[in-house]
Amino acid sequence: MKLAIVNSLLAWYFKKRMPQIEHALNKPIETQRQIFHNLIAKGIDTEFGFHHAFNSIKSVKDYQLNVPVQDYETLKPYINRTLRGEQHLLWPSDIQWFAKSSGTTSDKSKFIPVSFESLEECQFKGGRDVLSLYCEKYPNSKIFQGKGLLIGGSHETNPLSENMYCGDLSAVIMNNLPFWVNLLSTPKSEIALMANWEEKLECIAQATVNEDVTNISGVPTWTLLLFKRLLELTGKKNMLEIWPNLELYMHGGVNFAPYREQFKQYIPSEQMHYMETYNASEGFFGIQEHPNSEGMLLMMDYGIFYEFMPIAEIGKTNPTVITIEDVVVGVNYALIISTNAGLWRYMIGDTIKFTDTKPYRFYITGRTKLFINTFGEELMIENAEAAIAMACAETESIMNDFTAAPIYLQKDKPGGHEWIIEFEKQPFCLKQFAIQLDLKLKNLNSDYEAKRTGNMAIALPMVYACKPGVFYRWLKEKGKLGGQNKVPRLSNDRKIIEEIYQFL
Repeated sequence: MKLAIVNSLLAWYFKKRMPQIEHALNKPIETQRQIFHNLIAKGIDTEFGFHHAFNSIKSVKDYQLNVPVQDYETLKPYINRTLRGEQHLLWPSDIQWFAKSSGTTSDKSKFIPVSFESLEECQFKGGRDVLSLYCEKYPNSKIFQGKGLLIGGSHETNPLSENMYCGDLSAVIMNNLPFWVNLLSTPKSEIALMANWEEKLECIAQATVNEDVTNISGVPTWTLLLFKRLLELTGKKNMLEIWPNLELYMHGGVNFAPYREQFKQYIPSEQMHYMETYNASEGFFGIQEHPNSEGMLLMMDYGIFYEFMPIAEIGKTNPTVITIEDVVVGVNYALIISTNAGLWRYMIGDTIKFTDTKPYRFYITGRTKLFINTFGEELMIENAEAAIAMACAETESIMNDFTAAPIYLQKDKPGGHEWIIEFEKQPFCLKQFAIQLDLKLKNLNSDYEAKRTGNMAIALPMVYACKPGVFYRWLKEKGKLGGQNKVPRLSNDRKIIEEIYQFL
């Protein structure tokens, strides 16, 4: 009876919501202009708004003149005071939750404020819209006849104020979900929010092995670990023998391409669908329109005002920053957001490219700090992940995870790139894999190709295949198991790769 009521409510919501989604996508400039003015009106009643004269802001140009582009370091004084219990510094409603994400140069962790408005109008709306778009594409889906598996992180009380909480974004969301979601999800919250990831993995496996799971949300690496454990527990050959009605995997956080073959092996079905989302600690930004579409829709009506900085402008004193109507397809932009949680002109560190503007579709190209540019090669994560996926296809190998770093020039030796790769299925010849990786990088990146000429500046990549579990142990040592934590795949120095060496 309860499930029937929930399904009726969902059907009503999807029918009501789809015209709203289409309106926001078809009227993006109008929608964004309205959100901008709503945010400024809210920001007037904050300390940040007072310091930056929000009451004088009448246009986006005024806003850009009054408020420099921000990052975590510039907003940290306001955030730290909020963590200690002060309110209305960045946003006019009370902040009780913080999404904890990987840290900056001076901090182990960042604490991103999460307001009631950002939960309701952004995070929850985004989650419902994924299902709305999916059901629009597959009206005969039986996704709600079973349960959704949520693989998330944990939360804890903020040590600076007992009335505030912090945790992985997934944990923040799980703690605030409406009751009806719990009727359609597994495992129970006391398991889903466990802090010890190794213990939690076992508990999730035990709790879900006999459930009728129809859809899964989670980061690929941790989802694959769960699959492995479930097959060990049951002796089954694939996940469809455990969950025969599984039809949808919703993923985000990392490029899915290197994991696709592994998922196909675990879930050998043409009826299995995969939808990418762009759901960060700072907000829910993008949804793949349907499983076969290229790129993600930029969601316009989630209480977020978007700006875009061409990556060539990063680091300049007065960088050029544009709004949605001026973006160009194929240009790499750093994403800047103003949100209904009080992040004002905040550069989140991700870079994107648009593939279309009617409606606005994009894909994530990497991080503003996730690259190797020691020799002028400008190797971005977009190139690295695409090249390694193609090299795996050429050598009939399967990759679990990797990290890469520069090898510095020496007096009598060229520099280069060093790759530590954990394979699910190792190539027959690592040297041939390195050659294929090099060829693909040359094809994808003209700067890399130029620097490789004659082995003068950059030599052939050095590739090491590590034993299973190396990256897992490194993450465990760092206290970053589970949730949205992942191995940094490119570094412009050798700090991370030298740390990982200790686990080889």
